Amino acid sequence: MILAAKIRDLVLICLIFLAITPITAQNTDCFLAAADRPQLYLPLLKNKNVGIVTNQTGLLKDRTHLVDFLVKNEIKMKSIFAPEHGFRGTADAGEHVKSGMDAKTGIKIVSLYGNNKKPTAEQMKGLDVILFDIQDVGVRFYTYISTLTYVMEAGAENNVEVIVLDRPNPHDGYTDGPVLKEKFTSFVGMHRVPVVYGLTMGEYGNMVNGEKWLKNGVQARYTVIPMKDYYKSKRYGMLEKPSPNLPNEKSVNLYPSLCFFEGTQVSVGRGTALPFQIYGSPWTKNLPYQFTPRPTEGAKDPFLNGKLCYGENLSDNSEDLRRINLEWLLKAYREYKSPQQDFFLKNLFFDKLAGTDELRKQIIAGKTESQIRASWQKDLLDFEKIRVKYLIYED
Repeated sequence: MILAAKIRDLVLICLIFLAITPITAQNTDCFLAAADRPQLYLPLLKNKNVGIVTNQTGLLKDRTHLVDFLVKNEIKMKSIFAPEHGFRGTADAGEHVKSGMDAKTGIKIVSLYGNNKKPTAEQMKGLDVILFDIQDVGVRFYTYISTLTYVMEAGAENNVEVIVLDRPNPHDGYTDGPVLKEKFTSFVGMHRVPVVYGLTMGEYGNMVNGEKWLKNGVQARYTVIPMKDYYKSKRYGMLEKPSPNLPNEKSVNLYPSLCFFEGTQVSVGRGTALPFQIYGSPWTKNLPYQFTPRPTEGAKDPFLNGKLCYGENLSDNSEDLRRINLEWLLKAYREYKSPQQDFFLKNLFFDKLAGTDELRKQIIAGKTESQIRASWQKDLLDFEKIRVKYLIYED
């Protein structure tokens, strides 16, 4: 009886607590990625020949892969186009991705990385629609937006509609970094946008189309399936890592700040358990953290393989960065001591990542972080006038 009375009192307390606790107005449980809104896109695919650009991130919230879901719903899937890192997302950055066949569905896989970054007319032949569903990172040198650009271009040239299923941008709601100068255009930077551009994949495609940035000014037949209850200033997490060396939200958050090191003699932790959460070099011996890159899945021959590196461990940095942090880059440059080789790689890949040679020259000249950031502001303001025209979602 005593136990029953205690249970009754506990239940009463819980009911009172629930009665006085307010329900939050913006519940993330209400959020839906576009892939989880099939009522909006399945009617657009019925009785059409469909190609899909996707990878391991193309998941519904129950972790069903979109390709499997479409096959189950009798959508005529003709080909899967695989971006950098491949359809299953296991290839190294920059590694040649092979074409082939998906073992589960028997659908042909066409690589869009290596020598064939843009679908050919032959690969587009017979398609009515290309569906695009990839979790992006929201940073200019992350190549999925370049793949989208080439897919849109091929769609426009071959009269194939492009439909984007939108997903969250983990760096949404702000813009930062140098804006790309045209002479530094490459696959890691195709358009005059800053390093962090504050648009979802769907919005970015709208901008590319609207500003006529496709080759010869062509425009694609382009549709965005929007997310539900998405806010640009919120952070929603990801169902699956977007690439092998961005294994978690911490690495994604640090990525815009640390990726510049890819153009230097400094490792960003590829070949360790903490890629894009640490940095270091054999020639920065005054820095406190030590690590040695070794071959891993997604980093079969990591930069500075087998060499002891000295740097910093940022994996415990709890800050939700809403801007590029140049502190680590400037510190590594000051601490770098090698008589044999320059801090910056001879191929000047750093300039392609930055989209300009100005950042490298500013670092060499000893400019402070505040001076460097001040030099970005006019171009960021000019870009903002373009960006606002293509926003779909509220802050």
